[in-house]
Amino acid sequence: MAHTPSSSSPSWDTASLGRPASASALEHRALSAHLSDCGACRGRLHGLQSGAVGLRQLLAARVVTTVLVLAVLLGASWLLR
Repeated sequence: MAHTPSSSSPSWDTASLGRPASASALEHRALSAHLSDCGACRGRLHGLQSGAVGLRQLLAARVVTTVLVLAVLLGASWLLR
């Protein structure tokens, strides 16, 4: 049976063989066990590192605003001395 793609459908095939793609309960359990093992291997400082990365991304996305806020804070501290 040949498949002819229509203009409104995607032009790729998946391994689900025409059925909706879904994961089995066994796959969910295996993934959960794997993520638990990976989380245990990371150590205690992983949360701190993740927070630092998130803060860096937040500040990098707002470079101009960050510079202006720092300038205002430094200026205010200089004036209040």
